[in-house]
Amino acid sequence: MPVITEIADLKRMYRRRVPRMFYDYTESGSWSEQTFRENTSDFGKIRLRQRIAVDLANRSVATRLIGEDVAMPVVLAPVGLMGMQCADGEIKAARAAERAGVPFCLSTMSICSIEDVAANTDKPFWFQVYTLKDNDFMSRLLERARAAGCPAIVITVDLQVLGQRHKDIKNGLSAPPKLTISSIANMMTKVSWGLGMLGTKRRSFGNIVGHAEGVTDPSSLSSWTMEAFDPSLNWDRIKELMDMWGGKVILKGILDEEDAVKAAELGADAIIVSNHGGRQLDGALSSVRMLDPIVRAVGNRTEVWLDGGVRSGQDVLKAVALGAKGVMVGRSYVYGLGAMGEAGVTAALDVIRKELDVSMALCGRRDIADVDREILLVPEGFSGGLG
Repeated sequence: MPVITEIADLKRMYRRRVPRMFYDYTESGSWSEQTFRENTSDFGKIRLRQRIAVDLANRSVATRLIGEDVAMPVVLAPVGLMGMQCADGEIKAARAAERAGVPFCLSTMSICSIEDVAANTDKPFWFQVYTLKDNDFMSRLLERARAAGCPAIVITVDLQVLGQRHKDIKNGLSAPPKLTISSIANMMTKVSWGLGMLGTKRRSFGNIVGHAEGVTDPSSLSSWTMEAFDPSLNWDRIKELMDMWGGKVILKGILDEEDAVKAAELGADAIIVSNHGGRQLDGALSSVRMLDPIVRAVGNRTEVWLDGGVRSGQDVLKAVALGAKGVMVGRSYVYGLGAMGEAGVTAALDVIRKELDVSMALCGRRDIADVDREILLVPEGFSGGLG
């Protein structure tokens, strides 16, 4: 087994082992990809204060998120198409999260269905939903999540219209992948990936095919998807979906102070500062730049988390120091999944946890609850916001 010391190790393996269209799906943003790049690079502009002569025995990075005990302030973000990165990918990621003691959130656009993941895991997972037009489908989807024991849902609120992602269009991204001369030639070089796919029946969107009206096979899925998202989404609709669920709700895709305050007033148990991984509005500020002003605007009305650009435990530490209660990681664990399956997700979480613990210690803190802005050196004018 290769020695994994950083997320970049997994990314290199991932690129070699997964077909190009699925690598590009993960490792890309919309339009010029400025926001996609800055989500990561802006973390590097924040520096840490090294402190010495502090008792660092008995350290802990454990905390609580929306009332749930977690081993560290990390959640595996909902990522679509994970079952195309690795056969039965969502099940494998959920199992790794379970062992690591962190929450896993399943995407509506997953390959493995809600029922698949529930049948193959022991710990309840969270479920992510989009704001779709079809109220009957939404109602049935939430009922399926309820039946599976999901303790919370994550409503993605920044996908009324789809940002253009050039690579996905050029690659003809689909699940299962369309068989063209180019895609076949590329897939033939990914032997272990191909063998895994041959060994599973899960190759399309398990939560949609056979569940949404008129979607009985992959060929009818494309037209349904193009019409499914609701461009008329407003706060009343978000509240309607929250009430339809009736349990804990996290709103994902907040990038503005006024929107954050509105989400808190609506009763969200947590909000996630996120620009959809740089895959929606290119030119928007990075998530980490908007974190501090949103935390200040919301105060203690709800938990504020961060999503976007997290590639290390130091990134988690910086986000917590800026006021995030928790952090969602997406690409970092997808690299691990594509590289080594379930073991790769475990490796990614191990890397992040160790980096978080050691960096916290070298900043003079021994409990994640004591981490605050005092451990940071933030450049003047770094944070965004209304000013």
